[in-house]
Amino acid sequence: MDRNSITMAGSAGTTGSTGTTGIAADRGGASGWIVAPEPFTTADATALRRAYYAEVAGRYWKRSVTEAEIDQGMLDDPADGLEPPTGQFVVGRYDGRPLACGGIRLLDPATAELTRVYVDKGARGTGGGAALLAVLEEEARVLGAERMRLDTRTDLVEARALYARHGYREIPAYNSGPYAQHWFEKRLV
Repeated sequence: MDRNSITMAGSAGTTGSTGTTGIAADRGGASGWIVAPEPFTTADATALRRAYYAEVAGRYWKRSVTEAEIDQGMLDDPADGLEPPTGQFVVGRYDGRPLACGGIRLLDPATAELTRVYVDKGARGTGGGAALLAVLEEEARVLGAERMRLDTRTDLVEARALYARHGYREIPAYNSGPYAQHWFEKRLV
């Protein structure tokens, strides 16, 4: 299937800031979600990555995180590899507002890893997670991946449910990340 012709629920492809054609994700009619590749260094992508880190760190520590902690977390977990030819980063916009993001990186030529999947709390339940997964899975296929893997934590219940709903199955540990408690995989081809 040609990457530039992929649509969901009749949406047209869009052009992202990278100049590549993105995949318009429209769930349940006119949902308003557009998900497209975008450099992780843009202001919108950076703000979303900071919000992602604030949420996952805050949930882990069971408290609000400070701006300094977010800054340090961003330094400790750089977004390297999230650009072609080794990966991709996408931003999801809901009714034009940047409210979701996610990335993939190749672990090997046939395996992509899903990372930094985030939907703003106010936009949850609108199809943003499904839209992100659809686009990120297609971006992984474009890079040659045959399967997608990810790790997550026990307390990220919503994320685990999202992955299960979209065909990801739990697998044995494939890494030893300090926060990895559950590992998932989905065949892409």
